[in-house]
Amino acid sequence: MTSSLHSPRRCPIGGGTRVAAPAFLLVPLAILGACASTRVSDPPRTATEQFLLSKAAAEAVDQLSFDVLRGRQVYVETTYFAASEQAFVLGELRAKLLESGVRLVRKPDEAQVILEVRSSGVGIDRDDHLFGIPSIQAGTAISGTLGGVPILTPEIAITKSRYQLGVAGVSYVAYWADSGEIVASSGPFVGRSIRDDWWFFGVGPRSTGNVAPIQNAE
Repeated sequence: MTSSLHSPRRCPIGGGTRVAAPAFLLVPLAILGACASTRVSDPPRTATEQFLLSKAAAEAVDQLSFDVLRGRQVYVETTYFAASEQAFVLGELRAKLLESGVRLVRKPDEAQVILEVRSSGVGIDRDDHLFGIPSIQAGTAISGTLGGVPILTPEIAITKSRYQLGVAGVSYVAYWADSGEIVASSGPFVGRSIRDDWWFFGVGPRSTGNVAPIQNAE
């Protein structure tokens, strides 16, 4: 009676012995081998900034009166409106005109009345306070992996606040398209929006104000 010996199978790479992996090990290996990525966008302007400006603009436009122009064909002239957030302010203005019964036209020669809109300013004032030790530049890292990046000490804040005030001023004057005689005027009216953020011993922000998004507010 003869017996035969079978040599172990070799791996094609590395010359090691191939050992079959138990089936229960394949599942976690497959999970560990999976990957995913999430795309994060950083727009040049924060949502808070845009909410502050738009809220202030909407509040200013809401105070304007267009009752005398009800039923008239009106062309909105924007040549003298050079403030920031022009598109949103003018959108709010046109919406208020339509809600007041004004008939808007696209060309000056189609209008009975020309309405010139102007702004005394649209912007944000910010006031920061810190009770503690601010972050300071301690030097510059020597060339290497950091590539000369400034070294900053961590901020140590017992209390910290950031108060932001959005302000928008809007007014208009309207005149007859054929004669140039004034029909009506309104404003200037100022709208305001507020965002107040607080940190206590590094915990925060605790936010209050009249604009969204307001984080951690109850």
